[in-house]
Amino acid sequence: MTLVICKICGSPAVPALVAVDRNRRLSSEHFPYYRCTVCRTLQLDPVPADLGRYYTAEYYAVPEDRAALVAAAGAERYKLELIRPLVPAGRLVEVGPAVGGFAAVMQDAGYDTSAIEMDADCCRFLREVVRVPVDETDDPARALAAGGPYDVIAMWHVIEHLPNPRQVLEAAAAALAPGGVIALAAPNPEAFQFRVFGRRWTHLDAPRHLCLAPLDAYAEVGRACGLEVAVATTRDEGTLHWNAFGWRETLAGFGGGRYVRGGMRLVGSAVTRVAEPIERRDRQGSTYTLLLRR
Repeated sequence: MTLVICKICGSPAVPALVAVDRNRRLSSEHFPYYRCTVCRTLQLDPVPADLGRYYTAEYYAVPEDRAALVAAAGAERYKLELIRPLVPAGRLVEVGPAVGGFAAVMQDAGYDTSAIEMDADCCRFLREVVRVPVDETDDPARALAAGGPYDVIAMWHVIEHLPNPRQVLEAAAAALAPGGVIALAAPNPEAFQFRVFGRRWTHLDAPRHLCLAPLDAYAEVGRACGLEVAVATTRDEGTLHWNAFGWRETLAGFGGGRYVRGGMRLVGSAVTRVAEPIERRDRQGSTYTLLLRR
């Protein structure tokens, strides 16, 4: 058996589960995940050499214009309210902004906003429509090192897609100005839903999600880089959205046809309300938000 080493803490990892692409159904391949024996991170191994083919052209929906982007970005504003008490203004870079809803919100709030993004269509929209400077690259660690220091570095549901999450988080810490904040959100492998659904959980999203690390694992990396935990929660507004999404879409995955899947989504909406008291408990939500401060 090949020895699998955890990408977060470097400890041995053992077989945990085998998943298929239930969300996009682009292949019938099987994807093995391993769990770290120390920090409990779940990671895909091996990572497909052709990972790009699992991101189809419609993965990012490009809005008609900036006004449409901002109108659809209302759900991003809670992130501003998390960050602003810690960093009221300054240089902000978002890693993996897609079409830039959050970047536009922060730009409009007065932050000097830029982005690091690998998708060419998203980069074009960011530059030409959102008017946010963007470094088009699939190497965010290099881009962070070259562009700092920053007052805010945001990674909203990006780090789980990266083949080198610890390296990128360490690069972000090194690029952070004194008093600055790293804001990240990611799927929570300690979630109640994951215990219910296991390999069928929609937030596992094999094979696009390469590494699902517990909140404490990234907090420990931050501390090793001289950062302190300013916010750590699985009860933020974003998590409440992803809780509902998780119930709806995971249950829809059990259906075979359009109408059955629609019915299962309705069931998922009902289950969301029933499960809310459990998922509001500490570390039970489907995702978490972590703010690390220098």
